[in-house]
Amino acid sequence: MGFAELLDRVGGLGRFQIIQLVLLCIPIFLMASHNLLQNFSAAIPDHKCKVNESAAFNTSTVDREGWKMVFSPMDSDGSIHRCLEFVNIQWRMVSANNSWDNATNVDTRSCKNGWEYDKKEFSSTIITEWDLVCSQKNKRQLAQSIYMAGVLVGAIILGGLSDRYGRRALLIWSYLQMAVSGICTAFSPNYIAYCVFRFLGGMALSGISLNTTALIVEWIPTKVRTITGTIAGYCYTVGQLLLAGLAYGIRDWRWLQLCVSLPFIFFFLYSWWFPESARWLVLSGKPEQAVKGMKKVAILNGKREEGEKITLETLKTDMIKEMACGKETYSALDLVRTGTMRRISCGMSFVWFSTSFAYYGLAMDLQKFGVSIYLIQVIFGVVDIPAKLVSTTSMIYIGRRVTQCISLFLGGLAVLANIFVPADLPVLRTSLAVFGKGCFASAFSCAFLYTTELYPTVIRQSGLGLGSTMARLGGIVAPLVKMLGDFYPFLPLVIYGGAPIISGLMVYFLPETVNKPLPDTIEEIEMGKKTQKKQKEIVPLQSPKTNTALQEMSDGHEK
Repeated sequence: MGFAELLDRVGGLGRFQIIQLVLLCIPIFLMASHNLLQNFSAAIPDHKCKVNESAAFNTSTVDREGWKMVFSPMDSDGSIHRCLEFVNIQWRMVSANNSWDNATNVDTRSCKNGWEYDKKEFSSTIITEWDLVCSQKNKRQLAQSIYMAGVLVGAIILGGLSDRYGRRALLIWSYLQMAVSGICTAFSPNYIAYCVFRFLGGMALSGISLNTTALIVEWIPTKVRTITGTIAGYCYTVGQLLLAGLAYGIRDWRWLQLCVSLPFIFFFLYSWWFPESARWLVLSGKPEQAVKGMKKVAILNGKREEGEKITLETLKTDMIKEMACGKETYSALDLVRTGTMRRISCGMSFVWFSTSFAYYGLAMDLQKFGVSIYLIQVIFGVVDIPAKLVSTTSMIYIGRRVTQCISLFLGGLAVLANIFVPADLPVLRTSLAVFGKGCFASAFSCAFLYTTELYPTVIRQSGLGLGSTMARLGGIVAPLVKMLGDFYPFLPLVIYGGAPIISGLMVYFLPETVNKPLPDTIEEIEMGKKTQKKQKEIVPLQSPKTNTALQEMSDGHEK
């Protein structure tokens, strides 16, 4: 008997699993807000050079009938230039055309007195507060890249720590870190402080994401893993819609930041109720704590009698192989130590990178569509609903591998198709972008579940950490690729679309995991999934250290 059978004995999908799933999913609503928050907190309103009113008023020829003062030249699109002003105030006839405004003999300079911002749509953003426009405009993208770098560092550090110290402890810490860093971000006195606290918030988001996924998967029976994973994905989708509503009602970036950060204090307080993953406890050599946790779960699920039957001796008997594996230690090198693990790690790394790379290339520049930013956010959120529904159905009836492959392939094709759509067809271009974003959301949903099922329990969090690391690298690189559009306008779309197509082809070489129990050891991955018969065949093929532990446990049990 393995852990899956023990889980069924204490209730399977019972009251405990349902309560835990609900409590773990509530914070996911606000994870979307933090990920996409800068679409609103760093939105760029219309702006122009601030006029020195006193200088204009003191102009000796201030009153000329049929003439008006001009302070800035015209841009190429016929609007007032956002970044330049005339050194000397110019006069223009009211009925005259604008051709002379850009004459080369008229001296201009960068805005000397700052900028005036249109506050009809946004009362305050980090752009208006710290003048991140014109020569400082790249700081907007830099802030988002720093946040993604935080998510990357969090995936590397917190993923490994979770395998060593447990899912529960790291999840509790991540909630606290998100609350503190988010609140500090809202009170940032300057741009540097803002970036530092956003970096810490990104780290916390990785910890929440990785450990939430692990606790859901490791306490849920095999047959309903797909459903529960999809529920968590839909919470993120609804979170995108929630962000649009919050941003529409709260137009000041500081209050918006505070609104999406304060609830994590509540999440931190109730997270102490979560029990540690019993599967992790067994494989970490802590069977006594695992027995206590299983008995509490049995009581909550109304299976007290079954829970009383679980003792340290029966646990050792039923899970002798898993407990033997707990005697060994594992590191990130185990992700690439064997042939099958190298294939899985390589394939899923590229899947995570390309999905995130293309996803954030589409989702983090909503103002380019030329319509209400709130409407686009809603559309981008709503498209996830049918996308994930189709993805869930496909994962159940067709399989994880095919679903992952098709989602990436179609998303990449949608991005590439936009290369051939003229700029004067914005509806078609937006529609293709929305379809592509839906495909990448489907790919993300599948990748989370597929990754947890591909990696064994002993290095599952390290595997998720690797995937999350590659995803954040994609998120960091995505804004930089946009800069290539200054040289070749079509090149960013070629890269955004080509990467997921290539990764979709690589998925074909990964194993299928649908309706199969979670692997616990690397040996199971190499030799095939466990059955009662195969477990007996696998044991002799363990490493010498594992064989010694198995023999000691067997001898002890016989005595």
